[in-house]
Amino acid sequence: MNCPALPEYMQKEQIVGLIASIFTAVSLLPQLVKIIKEKKAEGTSPLMLIILFTGLAFWVAYGFMKKDWIIILSNTTSFLINLVICILAIKYRSAGK
Repeated sequence: MNCPALPEYMQKEQIVGLIASIFTAVSLLPQLVKIIKEKKAEGTSPLMLIILFTGLAFWVAYGFMKKDWIIILSNTTSFLINLVICILAIKYRSAGK
């Protein structure tokens, strides 16, 4: 079922996917802000980050295979946010020693 008020490229499925991807992509922003403010990254698991980076990389690859910009952009954004968290976790752990 198409919504006549929306352009063809922005139908229900794309809108739901876009909303889901926005929330997923920015879900770790509060954690990033907390790490920046406190200059501490205690409790950040390196193994969790490695597993997460691997999953996000596969999501981005999958997005390219499907030519789905929503998957590509949301998972690239998540990857970059997590990369910053990882860098800060390493920086603040090194500074604490």
